[in-house]
Amino acid sequence: MSDTAISGLEALDPFLYDVLQECGAQSGGIHLLFPPAGQVLGFAVKAGMPDALARPWTRLWVGSPALAAEAVRERRMVWLPVGDSLDRLGSSAEAPYSYGFACLSAPIASAGAVWGSLTLLFPASQPPRLTPRQHAAVGKCCAALGRLLADSSARGRPLLPAPEPHTMRQPPTERPTEANAVAAADFAQRLPEGGMALDPEGRITFVTARAAELIGVPVERLRGQRPWELPQLSASLFKDSYRTALLSREPTAFTVLRHPDTRLSFVLHPNALYTGDSGLSVRVSSSRDQKRPQPGTPPTTGGEAGGRPGTDGARALGSDTAPASLETMYELINLAATLTQAVEVADMVELIADPIMAMVDAQGLALLTLEDGRLQNVGFRGYAADAMRQLDGAQMRWMPTPASQALSKREAAFYSTPEEMDAVYDGMSTLTGKAAWAYLPLIASDRPVGCCVISYERPRTFPPGLRAVLTSLAGLLAQALDRALLHDARSNFAQRLQASFLPGVLPEVPGLRAAARYRSTTYGMEIGGDFYDLIGLSGGNAAAAVGDVQGHNPTAAALMGQVRTAVHATAGVAPSEVLSRTNQLLIDLNAGLFTSCLYADIDLATHRVRLANAGHPPPLLRHPDGTVSIVRVPPGPLLGIVRATEYPTIEIPLPPGAELLMYTDGLVEIPGTDPDVSTERLARVLASTSRGESVDTRADILLEAAPSAGSADDVALLLISVD
Repeated sequence: MSDTAISGLEALDPFLYDVLQECGAQSGGIHLLFPPAGQVLGFAVKAGMPDALARPWTRLWVGSPALAAEAVRERRMVWLPVGDSLDRLGSSAEAPYSYGFACLSAPIASAGAVWGSLTLLFPASQPPRLTPRQHAAVGKCCAALGRLLADSSARGRPLLPAPEPHTMRQPPTERPTEANAVAAADFAQRLPEGGMALDPEGRITFVTARAAELIGVPVERLRGQRPWELPQLSASLFKDSYRTALLSREPTAFTVLRHPDTRLSFVLHPNALYTGDSGLSVRVSSSRDQKRPQPGTPPTTGGEAGGRPGTDGARALGSDTAPASLETMYELINLAATLTQAVEVADMVELIADPIMAMVDAQGLALLTLEDGRLQNVGFRGYAADAMRQLDGAQMRWMPTPASQALSKREAAFYSTPEEMDAVYDGMSTLTGKAAWAYLPLIASDRPVGCCVISYERPRTFPPGLRAVLTSLAGLLAQALDRALLHDARSNFAQRLQASFLPGVLPEVPGLRAAARYRSTTYGMEIGGDFYDLIGLSGGNAAAAVGDVQGHNPTAAALMGQVRTAVHATAGVAPSEVLSRTNQLLIDLNAGLFTSCLYADIDLATHRVRLANAGHPPPLLRHPDGTVSIVRVPPGPLLGIVRATEYPTIEIPLPPGAELLMYTDGLVEIPGTDPDVSTERLARVLASTSRGESVDTRADILLEAAPSAGSADDVALLLISVD
């Protein structure tokens, strides 16, 4: 993270510190939209939360069920009291954990714009409802943050999240004197039980001689270590207990077998509230020291899972008989939840790279897809771009590479040293700059879809446990990649089909400048029935049409192509006649789908336009003076309903400097909103555009004004400007 980024994000620290203190929260953080008004939330600032727990929240899609994303998406505070299931949130970070804590996320907004969200975590003692004081503190903080972010953006220096969240810096506090520190250490050393202090990341910062003796590791070797990284202790139990105590802010206990006749009891004590030090104090005792129960000490669990809480309220999580891969299971569940957000192949590496590399402690990752017998590089991390370009596009049959061989054999391949790799593929270690590799073939529905390459900067072995994890990982990736490839194939087909039914380029008509835009719905096949057309006529005149066939499927798109062809073929006759003939065609086709259409016949010699309407939204007319009016064309029936019908025609001036906007209902339709109100809103947007901008720029502005990029309806618009 650059100094500039840190300096900017530090401006958020006082706000987060104050709200933690006022609400009595134990930890929290601030997510910001990246970029502003974008669709991705970045974790900008965190407090009281270890990096390992914060990592899954580093990037959140606004559409995800995660609490912070829900607050931004729905623009409301979301509260999750203690005891509610976190599974319903769908966050890769939250899904596997059932620890006792409460959580809230509130949107950070200013002047109608949402900039991000504030998230606070509360201890298990938090009541089921927020107090009025907590409500007020959250509202005050979000309002102040909104003003700060809006001001920073207005000054051209928006605050943006960095690749990793910035840890909130504490206000200076009075440190204990050296004499007090020595006295405290002497006090701890004299106790019959052992003791340790863990920092927020779980590293041992202080350990007594008695604790080191019980664990069986010298004091100097324990300092700076994480307890769950010691082979003498139960990794999964200790790490899970640490997280439980950290999140619930309640004492947590567990027992592990140290020797055949000795069990070690660990009790983890957190601070009840956020104090700037979110570490833990750990009490260590031996079963040999517990000839009789001691006040305030939980009974030993005898190595059995599911022990009952002791008298001090500590929770026993299990024993050393718990599977050592519990944490790995959690991380795989996290990854599976994350992969549900991968819609397109291009999303895959962005979503999976950091979680996977952190899970297996790797320094490189590359994802390859199999396309037409070649391995195509989708994305990578930790590699030089030149090296990846040389490996991209390798043919499965004619260019044997570690990836192509692993995919051909459908077996994972592991290379523990550069010598092992170069013995089989000479020069690969030099080209990639790595020292150990795992090549994981991705097989879905019994067919190869790609390969995932995980690499390390130092030689390492791949024991059976790690290979099992990587094999499970490959299965998850294969299913997600197969879904993403299918989505991309369908999307590409839809786009090509849609493009074939719409004009590739609008014709040049002297005296007119025109721009058209089309956006399909984000649901289904992404094929719709909206269309537009501009037609050059004899005598320097022109015709224009915009229409909407019912439905969002290939049938609607095919019918749209026929409607557009019919309109194009009859253009030049009276507008009412054009719609009548097209109506006859639809009835004869008996397609069972209805169509709306607005047709305009433009006479550039007289600067007038004749309009006929078949159940379509009214056009907008921007006058030369910049004012905009809604042209109320008397609507006739939708096309394809009644065989014998008439379509009234009106004629209005279209002088030089005027603009005519024709569009489909997706540009204005908002569920639950009066269509007239939405149309007037669009008119204001058109009036706000500058004639100094190109017609293409103004068309882009109008498309951006559509209700939502995730709308369930297509959008088509045609903007015609008269010179």
